[in-house]
Amino acid sequence: MHHRAHPACFVRSLLASALCGACLVAGTIPAAATCGSANCFLVTGTREGVAARGALTVDLSYRYVVQDRKLSGTRRVSEVVTPRIDFENRLIEPDHHREIRTQNTLVQLDLAFGLTARLTLGGSLPLINDRDHEHFDDVGMPSEHFTSEDGTSGFGDARLEARYALALKPHDLLVGGLAVKLPTGQFRLLDSEGRINEPGMQPGTGSIDAIASLHYARQISPMRLEWFLSGSYRLNGANSLDYRLGNEMILNSGLSWRTGDRVTCSLQINGRTTPRDRYLGDEVPATGGAFVNLTPGLRVTGSSGTQIYGFVQVPVYQRVNEANLAPGAGLLVGVSKSF
Repeated sequence: MHHRAHPACFVRSLLASALCGACLVAGTIPAAATCGSANCFLVTGTREGVAARGALTVDLSYRYVVQDRKLSGTRRVSEVVTPRIDFENRLIEPDHHREIRTQNTLVQLDLAFGLTARLTLGGSLPLINDRDHEHFDDVGMPSEHFTSEDGTSGFGDARLEARYALALKPHDLLVGGLAVKLPTGQFRLLDSEGRINEPGMQPGTGSIDAIASLHYARQISPMRLEWFLSGSYRLNGANSLDYRLGNEMILNSGLSWRTGDRVTCSLQINGRTTPRDRYLGDEVPATGGAFVNLTPGLRVTGSSGTQIYGFVQVPVYQRVNEANLAPGAGLLVGVSKSF
């Protein structure tokens, strides 16, 4: 390896091995709201590192998470009842929904371009942001009824990002990133009763959010190992409905190892925490929480340089505020190619 003579080649190599190693994700969908929406908060490698100068990386991923774990705090319970946000009358209606499940599906396109050897510009486009939702409306009232028609589908909130290599050495990479999430997704879609749907069911949030991130990776060449540590903080704005998602903090650490010329395995631990959302300045019950996942992953690199990867995210600790649905195991698969 000739990292000193060819720093751009080093960056390509480091990014390839970090593809299964880094995990910070992403924030293109709300982390948790009253009806709950979830995403694999993973990083596939196109968001943390820097690309070689003039190189374009295209990454297409599919994410699937089902929320059906009924929790009160950290305890499993048989029933979860959450409030409804009545945007028309500007009220929080307590104990309105009896939650059953939410199925989250996301198809996302990530792009990264190396403007210089140290500076990379990137973007994320959530092409399909689909939620299938089941719950009982109007709990405890004569009109209580089951509905599976309050899910939504649409284009999500796009994200623009700049990443800069603060340290670029033969075996060490430290990258800082700044990003902005734009309100490109719809956030006023109606439910089956013709009212504005819950924030957690919308494809977008309607807010402009700022994200800061830091990612460190170190190669241990003789052992074909690499370990990483990364974190991000997302500062969420309020939308025009006066609803603000809780700010999100993500911390991740992991290890990847090459088992051959084309196969890389990884194991990582991912943590995420958010406070309660706010509506009209007041805290919204049954929103926010803390989540820790253990995530094994696998990447295979083809002869053309195309990389196919997969991750399974397994919950090891979950705590919700009040009571809410929490996600079960999540799946992320994708393909990445640099030009």
